[in-house]
Amino acid sequence: MSGARAVAKAPADTPRSAEPPAIRPAVAADLPAIERLLRAANLPLVGVADSLDTFFVVELAGEDHALAGVGGLELGRINALVRSVVVGADWRGHGLGRALVQRLIAAAEQRQVRTLYLLTTTAEHYFPEFGFSVVSRDDVPADIRESEEFRTACPASAIVMARSVGSGGE
Repeated sequence: MSGARAVAKAPADTPRSAEPPAIRPAVAADLPAIERLLRAANLPLVGVADSLDTFFVVELAGEDHALAGVGGLELGRINALVRSVVVGADWRGHGLGRALVQRLIAAAEQRQVRTLYLLTTTAEHYFPEFGFSVVSRDDVPADIRESEEFRTACPASAIVMARSVGSGGE
């Protein structure tokens, strides 16, 4: 997936002439649209602006900074936290979430991340298909436990999942 431009089919009510959305790295001008998507999904905004260079967005063709989805990484010293993966309601069920997660895994591989972690209150059944499994909070390394999202943004009831990068996973 690395270096490829990921695309997905448009919803049925999208005009045939419209190009499908494409995944690209986030830029500063995307931040307001990213924050709107995260707020709509009740996901935390803490640290997003600081980690924007590790985020990817699904941009609607022909519309500057109109986003159908977003996902990012929060980098630790040798590990990373997958965060803020969301697809707008009008675009769910079209493979965008899958494409975002695959892009994040590829980005982690490029950055030589050892293990990807995530916190979820709703998607523990979704992420195993990408090689994630539930782990104990006690097993999470310090570089991830020290992140703002892990310490304060996600509830203690959130499920922690992990996936080895590179040789582990998919």
